[in-house]
Amino acid sequence: MFLSTYENRIDKKGRVSVPASFRSYLSNLGYNGVICFPSFNNQSIEAWPQNRIEKISNSIDALNPFEEKKDFFATSILSESINLQFDSEGRISLPLRLQKHSKIRNSMLFVGQGKTFQIWEPTAFEKFKARARKKSNINRASLKWEEMVKK
Repeated sequence: MFLSTYENRIDKKGRVSVPASFRSYLSNLGYNGVICFPSFNNQSIEAWPQNRIEKISNSIDALNPFEEKKDFFATSILSESINLQFDSEGRISLPLRLQKHSKIRNSMLFVGQGKTFQIWEPTAFEKFKARARKKSNINRASLKWEEMVKK
């Protein structure tokens, strides 16, 4: 799983090292890279293994081919996705359009989300994290512990 939060700086060539534990998880899944696209919900970048993108692609394909929401999802997710391969040092080069979306300049946070991770500009994430903590506290009863324990 992708767990924890790591901060890494962008080097002069525009590369950043992906945390070793994240690379290891992706490697165990058989991938030497990650699929990234602009988040719908936040000023961040979604980073997903190939198999997760395939699942969302299958969900989009299952929609009625003549409904406009199929085109909306395909355009917003699949056409905006980019496969970023790790170099020999475990680094990726984040495209400028993703940096602009997330307002990333010099450093970024890799934020574990379980089966996926996000990439954030550090100050923006701190603001989001404070809001998320408050909302999680309010909504904590919605997590079904009994169902989790049974699995």
